[in-house]
Amino acid sequence: MDYIILDIEFNGRKFASDLPMEVIEIGAVRLDASLAYVNSFSSLIKPVYFSKLNGFIKKKTGIPQEDIDVAAGFPHVIKAFISWLDLSEDFLLVTWGGEDLKRIIFDTRMHKMDDAYWMGASYYDLLKGFTRFKNVANDVSVEAALIDLGIADNSTAHRALEDARMTGEIFRAIYDQLDFERIQQFKDVYSNAKERKMVKHAIRVITSQKLLPTWDMLVEHFLSEKVSLVDPRKLAELHAYFDAEMVKEPRSISGVSVE
Repeated sequence: MDYIILDIEFNGRKFASDLPMEVIEIGAVRLDASLAYVNSFSSLIKPVYFSKLNGFIKKKTGIPQEDIDVAAGFPHVIKAFISWLDLSEDFLLVTWGGEDLKRIIFDTRMHKMDDAYWMGASYYDLLKGFTRFKNVANDVSVEAALIDLGIADNSTAHRALEDARMTGEIFRAIYDQLDFERIQQFKDVYSNAKERKMVKHAIRVITSQKLLPTWDMLVEHFLSEKVSLVDPRKLAELHAYFDAEMVKEPRSISGVSVE
């Protein structure tokens, strides 16, 4: 199996907008089964929206506007990237967090392309692997992980290929300590972390009042005026999250054990 260390840059913004953020650069390195470097892929992408890079992105990445202006569009680049990936008979994507694959899938859908290839791709979240290895609760940056491991960071800017190379060095350094049973595939999520935290908080509040939490009670008193539940997928997801939290730990309420 080959390991594809993937990193993307996207045109994030600091202001609210209904227009989507888009991938503006893909960088990846291929490691073989022995973790030896094989080759790499790198390409800029001209976005459909916000084609003029804002100052924050230009400063963060160092990507010149003139290079973005002449870059190919997402459909062309992503097809080339898939062709490069398929040079491996079998591969595992390795990412620092879950955002990279998510952004590729979202842009694939935005361009009305088939997302089956990406939905079926297996990936390993090295960020979570690193925090489990170090036994820390908070997420850390690639830069912080490199410092912690004593690995020199030779990159000069946040460019996708350089970040992929550095992530690959972290992967090689702690490979033997990683739990590959944690390999996963992308799953659409319709609620956000804040909304799920609200569900968990509501269960605690209701329980503290010596009442047995029910989904209807939680929706009526905690979610109805704060969370839009129009999307049935979000409703079902939060309901499933409520059910999972209720069985996670037995709760004793007014002498009744809730299993």
